[in-house]
Amino acid sequence: MGSLWYPDMGLLLHLKHLIIVRFLRNYLRFLAAIQLLPALESGEETLVGGQAVLEGVMMRSPHAWAIACRKPSGEVVTMSEPLERPSEKHKWMGWPIVRGVMTLGYAMTLGYRALKFSANVAIEDVMQEGNEAEKNRVETGASLVPPKRSEAERSTKPEAIKGREKAAAISGWLAALNVILSLAFFIFMYKYIPLLAATELKKIDPALGGRIIFNLVDGAIRLALFLLFIWGVSLWKDIRRVYEYHGAEHKTVFAFENGDRLTTTAVQKYPTFHPRCGTSFLMTVMLISIGFYMLVPFTTFWARFASRIALLPIIAGVSYEIIRFAAKHRGSLFALMTAPGLWLQRITTKPPSDDQAQCAITALDQAMALEKEHGGELVIA
Repeated sequence: MGSLWYPDMGLLLHLKHLIIVRFLRNYLRFLAAIQLLPALESGEETLVGGQAVLEGVMMRSPHAWAIACRKPSGEVVTMSEPLERPSEKHKWMGWPIVRGVMTLGYAMTLGYRALKFSANVAIEDVMQEGNEAEKNRVETGASLVPPKRSEAERSTKPEAIKGREKAAAISGWLAALNVILSLAFFIFMYKYIPLLAATELKKIDPALGGRIIFNLVDGAIRLALFLLFIWGVSLWKDIRRVYEYHGAEHKTVFAFENGDRLTTTAVQKYPTFHPRCGTSFLMTVMLISIGFYMLVPFTTFWARFASRIALLPIIAGVSYEIIRFAAKHRGSLFALMTAPGLWLQRITTKPPSDDQAQCAITALDQAMALEKEHGGELVIA
């Protein structure tokens, strides 16, 4: 008995160590993806839109949304729910400027839920293996390796359900903490540091103290930090895969908008760059904010800092209207303003594999099926 116990304990400890490592890695991916959330989703109430998540894609239609995520085992896990279009429920949410803020907030909330779901799915397999190994050790006192079962059987067993619930419970409090960390990171990185740097440069060269030049310097530093972050995280293999799923989402939306059958062959022929991408929205926000801050008469550091936070909803609403107008008037001056966002998608989108494209197709198919039940058939005009 003793000769079997110690090897089993060693394997069990190794498996628990693996679970901890996978959990921490998954949390770091989740942390980075939250920061990228506005760049990964299309924050506009359109016919269809979507968002890349961890090892999967979320797709939404006017009255439904669905997620398809691939587990480490290769199994695709899906979830779909009906949606209420905010502007249909409250007419004032459809007013110009206001609709941009409300739609962005709604999309961010939905995107956060999608990311949390994908984070739970990502660690479900390894946590289930740990639970089964512990159960098997207690029951048999011998082998730690559970018998292999089919994917369909694993997904319907009570152990699989409990594993996902446990994953949800663990990531829930971490996700809540991450919202606070993400907000603090955003304010510190894109509001505090650029303003502090511009203020210090003004002390070195008083010529930089003019309202226009000061805000140009502040905007240039903010933009440089944003680009550095977007590029830096793209070097991480896990985030690069998120960018690949982002490309799969764009390709699938393009295929749907052009009335093609949703097959991997049809989807893969389209580009990964889409004009309604959140990356374009963020770049527009960065550029528009420079002009807005030039209108602020404050000269002290903390007054400027407070005004930058207070103006965020207005800047987001105006940026939304510009993106909306540019999408309908491709040859306008406003369309030129959104061009840098399309260029930036060369970083935030990557060519997907057929398996990744299939995840996006599965998500959109499920959203469309639910859409027919709650909103009717979607037709491209």
